[in-house]
Amino acid sequence: MVVAPQLAEQGKQKIEWVKRNMPILQQIEDDFREQQFFRGLRVSVCIHLEAKTAYLAQVFAAGGAEVAVTGSNPHSTKDDVVAALAEDGLHVYARYGATPEEMQQYMNYALDLRPNIVIDDGGDLVELLHNERQQLLPEVWGACEETTTGVLRAKARAKAGVLEFPVILINDARCKYLFDNFHGTGQSVWDGVMRTTNLVISGKTV
Repeated sequence: MVVAPQLAEQGKQKIEWVKRNMPILQQIEDDFREQQFFRGLRVSVCIHLEAKTAYLAQVFAAGGAEVAVTGSNPHSTKDDVVAALAEDGLHVYARYGATPEEMQQYMNYALDLRPNIVIDDGGDLVELLHNERQQLLPEVWGACEETTTGVLRAKARAKAGVLEFPVILINDARCKYLFDNFHGTGQSVWDGVMRTTNLVISGKTV
C-alpha cells in the first residue's frame, strides 16, 4: 500500500540520516545482520511511521525477519518513508490521512503476515488479535508495547486472565523512564510551548 512511490528516495535519505544519529541501534543492526536471530520469523509492527521507527523495522528485517508495518496514527505517517520501506522489501500498509476504516484494514493486512512477534503502539494489534483474529493467537510468541495506553490495555487483559501471550511493557522500563521520558518528552514539551506561543524560551526566566 504505497500512495507515493516517487518519494522513495526522499524517504531513504531521511532514514539514512537518522541511522547516522542512532549509533546504538546501528550496533544492534550489525549484530542482528551477523547472527540472523530472526531468520524464519514474522514480525508485525504498528507504530508512528516515520524515519526513526522505519529504521527500527529495517533492523528486524536485517536480522532475518519478514516484516509487515502499519501506522498507529494517520497524521504521523510519512508517505515518503512508507515508499522507502516498501522499496526495501518490507510489507507496508499506511498512508498519511488514512480514514479509521482504512486504518483498521491496514492493521488487518499487517496481521495477515501471521506474526510470531508483535511490536505495538497503543495496543491496537494486540486488541485486534484477541477480539477478531483469534485464529492467529497460537502463532504469536509475544508482543512489545510502548505507550501508557497500550500498557493499561495489556494490564487489564492480564488481570482479567484473557491475555493470551506475554507483552513486554516498554513504558515501564527504567531506561525509558530515565532517558526517553525525561529527555525526549521534556524536549517535546518545550517544543510544543514554543510553537503554540510563538515565543523563544532561550534567555527567559522560567
